[in-house]
Amino acid sequence: MNDRPSRTAEVVCFMRAVETLRADGVLRDPFAAGFLDLPLRTLLRTPAARLFLPTLSAYIAARHRCIDDALLGALDGIEQVVLLGAGYDSRAWRFADVLAARPVFEVDHPATQGRKLKRLAGLPAGSVRRVPIDFQTQAIADVLAAAGFEQGRPTFFVWEGVSMYLRRDAVRGTLDTLRALGGPGSKLAMDFWFFTDDPSAVATAQRGVANLLSLVGEPITFALHPADAPDWLTGLGWRVTDVADAETLRRRYLGARVPWPDNYVVVADRI
Repeated sequence: MNDRPSRTAEVVCFMRAVETLRADGVLRDPFAAGFLDLPLRTLLRTPAARLFLPTLSAYIAARHRCIDDALLGALDGIEQVVLLGAGYDSRAWRFADVLAARPVFEVDHPATQGRKLKRLAGLPAGSVRRVPIDFQTQAIADVLAAAGFEQGRPTFFVWEGVSMYLRRDAVRGTLDTLRALGGPGSKLAMDFWFFTDDPSAVATAQRGVANLLSLVGEPITFALHPADAPDWLTGLGWRVTDVADAETLRRRYLGARVPWPDNYVVVADRI
């Protein structure tokens, strides 16, 4: 694993910052801009910001909102929250009023987490517990336990923007681990990448994005078609309650805006 902060995590944060500035934005993240380096902060102040990868930006905004809605709708039965691969997530501050009584564990690579900590001056610690992890050498269960995570309690797991960068066996292993860590009533919200099964030139170009991401050292290595997700996750102990593909996200949140078609969000209950 690279010992540098995730580039894609900052780009995703930039997209949330752009969405916050839109009059028709589907989410408000007043903290996102504070995590950006100078080039993206400068771009954010220009009209060109709204033209930056518009379909992917629409998907990122709708994905984040969809997971927000799932989390907020489940809080009555949830005692702790785990953000796996947290990046520059700001839910602990955006929802501080309802999450205050629940610990929020932000699990991420030390390089990304260290950069995030440098940008948090002035923000209250709240209920956030930072959990640095080297995914190649450390076990999720071990680092969470050391941070005060209570195994067997109803937990909401968010695993956003990560699975597509892992091998299939690593995704399976992580989902097995999360099920073992969370008690009855636990829930999972995550997203998947899949390759659009369309021979058109546009779809071919979309599939090529996976290769482009290799250029920044974060290649797409795992994909799962949305039609296959419920059975696949059931086999790992998770009952899918929602599959929000691009068209579903458009209808729920985006109106006329068209989201990137090769990703989708899944919400599931622990079986």
